[in-house]
Amino acid sequence: MARFYEQHGRRPVRAAGLAAAVAMAAGSAVMLTAPAAHAEVVDVNYQCKTPIGSKGAVSPIDITSTPGGGAYKLVMSFRKGVSSSPVELGKGAMKPSALITLGGAESGTVPVAGPPNDQAIPANTPIKISDLSGTYTPKGSGKVTFTAATLTIKALGTTTTCTPANHPKPSLTLEVKGTGGSGGASGSTGAAAAGGSSGGQLPQTGPADSALALGTLGGTVLLAGAAGALWLTRRHQRV
Repeated sequence: MARFYEQHGRRPVRAAGLAAAVAMAAGSAVMLTAPAAHAEVVDVNYQCKTPIGSKGAVSPIDITSTPGGGAYKLVMSFRKGVSSSPVELGKGAMKPSALITLGGAESGTVPVAGPPNDQAIPANTPIKISDLSGTYTPKGSGKVTFTAATLTIKALGTTTTCTPANHPKPSLTLEVKGTGGSGGASGSTGAAAAGGSSGGQLPQTGPADSALALGTLGGTVLLAGAAGALWLTRRHQRV
């Protein structure tokens, strides 16, 4: 009886163990190919040229990204206000926008914009900037940095321009895989500026799609291993 289990009982268990090991290896491969990203909050010293003179303020800023359809949705967030108005700004009176400078494997800027203020802003108080969003589509592949650049505030028919004076370091670093086409950076308009969809579907060529492809491959290998274990079990049962 012991010899029977040695010959017929252990092999299916070993085959099942092998299939489990293959599944774990496939899962590890998917995790290792996840797109690399590094984000941090960076203090930006904005110096603003306003209709009533120069003003300055330091605001901690972070930039986050969400991949999808071969592109990245960027969101630029301000932790503090960077300017003020001598008169109250009524609801919807202020419209912010900004530029994000690309570095590393890419160059240029990404325009981002946000919705008008949803509440009145009292006079002589810091103007809270809403989250600004835009879309970035990689042209090449490699490590790309994203740094806060010029901020523009339009209110009551006037324009205030704020420029970083402290040469801030990047708020976000991404390891990207480009489409190899004209691609490039594009700003948010319409619904995208308010945080909605940015339009048509882009080709599925980003890093997330590579991870999905490897996950499919891992699932195929797992099924093959399970089928082999089942065949061995049935074979030894017939014997």
